[in-house]
Amino acid sequence: MRDVLYLEQIEQAEALLKPQRVEVLRQLAEPRTCTEVGARLDQTPQRVYYHVKRLVDAGLVERVSERRVRGISEGIYQASARSYWLSPRLVGRIGGLRRARDELSLGYLLDLMEEVQADVAALDRSRPELPSIGVSGEIRVPAEHRQQFLTDLQRTLQDLFTRYGGAEGDAFKLAVACYPKGEDDDD
Repeated sequence: MRDVLYLEQIEQAEALLKPQRVEVLRQLAEPRTCTEVGARLDQTPQRVYYHVKRLVDAGLVERVSERRVRGISEGIYQASARSYWLSPRLVGRIGGLRRARDELSLGYLLDLMEEVQADVAALDRSRPELPSIGVSGEIRVPAEHRQQFLTDLQRTLQDLFTRYGGAEGDAFKLAVACYPKGEDDDD
């Protein structure tokens, strides 16, 4: 089972975006038969199989083995991944948001996050070492110092890009997102 499956095909999204299928998928975090899932969800095995078949066709569930029950072969299924990321490209931009390349625009930030999401999902998790770092924090800047803060941040990052931007060594991608904290975000 993979940690993350990045969904870039509309057929995968369509298969996943049905509440009953999401429940079936949750039950398949562990290998189970359609009969077992049906008992847990109070549904018939046939109804569960219908959803499992769609999830298998979309690559979201795998048949991992089978067993014989009263002369009938019963499939044992498991989710293909622990979590699923839906590519924002499948949905597109809602409300006419421009895809401006201005580094200070929300559109650019959304594009950047989409790029990071795709890059992380594509990493080979079977490698013994995946050197990476994630940092998150909150900085409070008075309104009169906002522009200076953004300028300082940009200079600091540009200094890192210049200092470590040579042609030799391991390549790392650095993406920094700075955005206003929402009023309901209590961390």
